[in-house]
Amino acid sequence: MIDAHSYCVREVLRNGMEVCIRALHPDDGERMAEAFRNLEPESVYTRFFSFKDGLSEADYRLIREMDFDNRVALIVTHRVDGREVVIASSSYARCGADVAEVAFIVEEDFHGLGIARRLLAHLGRIARERGISRFIAEVLVANAPMLKVFSAVGWPIQKRTADGTVHVTLSLTEAPPG
Repeated sequence: MIDAHSYCVREVLRNGMEVCIRALHPDDGERMAEAFRNLEPESVYTRFFSFKDGLSEADYRLIREMDFDNRVALIVTHRVDGREVVIASSSYARCGADVAEVAFIVEEDFHGLGIARRLLAHLGRIARERGISRFIAEVLVANAPMLKVFSAVGWPIQKRTADGTVHVTLSLTEAPPG
């Protein structure tokens, strides 16, 4: 079984940059806060469906208390002047016996490099091993790039639109892509 708690893979992005896709660690709070401060307000809104100034105490608690069974979080980092910098994050939270809600955010300077699709594929592999057969997500209708990610990952997809939101269901029952 994949050890989600210590998950770490190195990959090379389309632009040639090497990144680490790894499990969120309890001591990543400040790195996540810095990453959040680097986001544009529009990106925050499309991820959280509201504006938010920074991480809350509840956010920090989630970082410190990630269980890597019912809730899994992966981040993408790269090195800048010897420091590890977070450029994307993703997570799923189990919301039923075999279903989990999935979410992502990628810093704007790194859009279009395939990061969200890679994160989705990695989360899917972890989730399948833990008995999760479906990912669900709510995406604003205007967030075409995220809808494209869900369609491009390769799992069967169902979409339903209501109230300006696209409800996405991905079936993970087939072999994971890539």
